[in-house]
Amino acid sequence: MIKNQAKKQQSFLSSVIEFIFLLLIVFLIRTFIFGLYQVPTGSMETTMLVGERFFADKLSYNFRKPRHGEIIAFNDPEFKYSDNSFMNLFQRYVWGPSNWTKRVIGLPGDVLLGVVENGKPIVYRNGEKLDEPYINRYPLIRTWKHDLHDIIRGIEYDLQKMSHGRRLDKSGVERYTNQRLNQELGSPRSYDPSRPYDQQEFYDVKENRIYRDEQGNPEMIMPGHPLFSTEHETKPDQTHNNWNRSDVFFIKLGENEYWCMGDNRLGSHDCRFFGPIQEKQIHGRIVFRIWSIDSDESWWIVDLIKHPIDFWKRVRWNRFFQVVH
Repeated sequence: MIKNQAKKQQSFLSSVIEFIFLLLIVFLIRTFIFGLYQVPTGSMETTMLVGERFFADKLSYNFRKPRHGEIIAFNDPEFKYSDNSFMNLFQRYVWGPSNWTKRVIGLPGDVLLGVVENGKPIVYRNGEKLDEPYINRYPLIRTWKHDLHDIIRGIEYDLQKMSHGRRLDKSGVERYTNQRLNQELGSPRSYDPSRPYDQQEFYDVKENRIYRDEQGNPEMIMPGHPLFSTEHETKPDQTHNNWNRSDVFFIKLGENEYWCMGDNRLGSHDCRFFGPIQEKQIHGRIVFRIWSIDSDESWWIVDLIKHPIDFWKRVRWNRFFQVVH
């Protein structure tokens, strides 16, 4: 009896050790060899679309540096790490900042100049004008997350509950209404004007959910328009590094510094906003698209359960299993 218990305990301990060893192997592979990434935003459209899953090569950067034009994965450069050494280590290798993907425009030692010429944003690298065929050439369109009539009814219902039979302050009603409407407005997405609404290549666009201006026209952001911090600034001060959330910037990259930008320049939060990123933040090179589904869900199975019929209409079959550049 005692021998059987000892064998069971030994077997259980052996299973625990094997499981821990397996987890360690998986951790090492995912940390240093490859990674799987989901696209949560439209900053790299149309090279990468929201809802797509990608394979990233983490091994190469252990032997060489990133190169111009490569799409990289890196830690959120604005993430605030803990001052505690243990927590800092945990955040860096287990659970911490979100993963971002952008294209490498500048390497250590490069001098980058962002200007506006003839109304178009242009980037010069080491004095040479960049040819950037990957930049999104489609306009961006915004849509409501739900039918506008349903949104308005929901807001009116909430206001009625909040009033408890009393008259609400007009400014408070306007503030709450605007806040809710902003929450219900989706992010700008790429839109092909040459195709009908129900035959869009990139995203499912419902005509009755399109955000329209006062004249009833779809409100779109046209490609090729520069981002300005001031109306008339077209060239930056080149006496020192500077960037100001616009297409006008000047930067001389130092050691281990990289300048990265999204292909969707009018919808990308990138180095123009927060400056160069450090090499230690980079952890992979996006190389292969595995599958593509028009979905904001982190887990596609959740979307499938919620919308078992509509889900299959949003699968982008023509974007499965592709090398990306």
